[in-house]
Amino acid sequence: MKTVGPGVQEIRINDPAGIFRVLYVTKFEDAIYVLHCFQKKSQKTDPADVAIARDRYNTLVDRLKRHKADERKGKRT
Repeated sequence: MKTVGPGVQEIRINDPAGIFRVLYVTKFEDAIYVLHCFQKKSQKTDPADVAIARDRYNTLVDRLKRHKADERKGKRT
C-alpha cells in the first residue's frame, strides 16, 4: 500500500463475519511487522485506518534507524 509506506502489503480476508485487512511490511531484514488489522465497513478503506498504519510505519522506520545508529556506536539496546 503505497499510501502507507514503501513495501507495505495487505492481506485481504473475506469471511462470513465481514471483510478484514492486515497491513504489514517485510522489507526489513529482522522480522515481518504487522502495522494494523481492521474490519472494513465500506468499499473504500477508512482514512483513519490508513493514518494508523502510516504512523506506525513511520515510527518503525525511525526506531530501526536509531537502533542501527546505536549499533554502529557500540551501544546496546
